[in-house]
Amino acid sequence: MKYKNILITGGAGFIGSNLSLKLIEKGCAVTVLDNLSPQIHGDSSPLYNSIKDKVRFIKGTVLSHDDWKEALEGIDVVVHLAAETGTGQSMYEIEKYTDVNIKGTSIFLDILANEEHNVKKMIIASSRSIYGEGKYECPSCGVVYPTERKDVDMKKGDFNVKCPHCGVDTKLLATDETSKIHPSSIYGISKQVQEQMFMVMGKSLNIPAVAFRYQNVYGAGQSLSNPYTGILSIFSTRIKNNNDINIFEDGKESRDFVYVDDVVDATILGIEKDEANYEVFNVGLGEATDVNTVADTLTKAYDSNSKIIISGNYRLGDIRDNYADLTKIKNKLGFEPKVSFEDGIKKFTAWVNDQEIVEDKYEKSIKEMKEKGLYK
Repeated sequence: MKYKNILITGGAGFIGSNLSLKLIEKGCAVTVLDNLSPQIHGDSSPLYNSIKDKVRFIKGTVLSHDDWKEALEGIDVVVHLAAETGTGQSMYEIEKYTDVNIKGTSIFLDILANEEHNVKKMIIASSRSIYGEGKYECPSCGVVYPTERKDVDMKKGDFNVKCPHCGVDTKLLATDETSKIHPSSIYGISKQVQEQMFMVMGKSLNIPAVAFRYQNVYGAGQSLSNPYTGILSIFSTRIKNNNDINIFEDGKESRDFVYVDDVVDATILGIEKDEANYEVFNVGLGEATDVNTVADTLTKAYDSNSKIIISGNYRLGDIRDNYADLTKIKNKLGFEPKVSFEDGIKKFTAWVNDQEIVEDKYEKSIKEMKEKGLYK
C-alpha cells in the first residue's frame, strides 16, 4: 500500500477490528485508539482480543487531546470510526453524542491545524442517516426529498412517506450522494457535521479527506449485547433468549444491509486511491430489504419458535426507507459489493450460533425511550 502507518479510532469495534486485520495483511502498521466502551464490548470483547497483539493499542478517548497526540505519532492516514452510534439513544443523550462525535472530531482537526504531525490523508465514517428520509418520487411533483413523517399520521398507522409539496404517498428511489442532506436524529446531525468538518479542514490544510456514508453494516463479530445497534443483532439476541420479536410500524420499512467485509474493502479503496480524495461515497449493497423479511429470515435460520409481532409502535427520529445508489463509488473507485444479503445472513447466523447467549437488553432500551416520549 501507498501508506504504511495507519491510525484507526474506534479500531477495536466491529468495523475497526475487521479493517485493522485486513490492513495488517497488506503490510500496514496499525495503531488503534479505543475506549473499549462497555455498551459495545461488554465484559470481554472478542473484537479487541482479535487485534490486541497485532496493533499498537492505546486505551483512550477522542475527547482527550493527549490521547490523540499519542495516537498520531508517526501516522500517515487516520480512519476516524470512533463515535456514539445509536439513532434512538441519540435523541435523549444529546450531550454525549455531540461531545464524542463532534467535539472529539474537533480536537483531532485542531491538532492538524496547529501542531506538528505526519498525517497525509484522513477518512471519516459518515452514515446514511444524514439523508433523513432520502430520495423519493411523487407521481405529480417528480423527485422529492420528504421531511420527517408526522406523528399524527403514524398514530393512525399511516407510515408512508409523503410528498412535501402535495402530501400524497411517494415511491422510494435509490439515494445518491447529491441527494438532499436533512438528518432526522441527533446521531444523523452529528455525522453530517463530522463529514463537513473533515471536508472543510481537509481542503484548508491540503490534507485529502474522504467520507464514506455507510449503510446498515452487519456481520460476524457484531455486538449482540448492545440494544442500540442494528436490528440483525437485536433480533438475533431476542431469538436466542426465546423472546418474541417486536417489529415497529408495519414491518415494511426497509434498509440497505451491507456486510462488514464489503465495508472494509470500500474503506481500503478510499485509503489507497487518489481518486477518492475530497469525495464522499455511499457504501452499501444497493438493495432495500424490509424488516419483515429480516425477521422471517432470522427465525428460519435459527429454527426458532419466537413469534413475530407487528406492533404498530414507532420511534421518533426513525426513517422509513433508504438504500444506496452505488454508481459513484463503482465508477470512481471500482467498488462492487461481493456479499449478497442471502450469503451474508448465512455467515452472520452461523457465527451467532457459535456464540454464548448474551443478556437481552432490548426491553430496557425501549423503557428508556418510552420514558423520554420517543417511543409511541
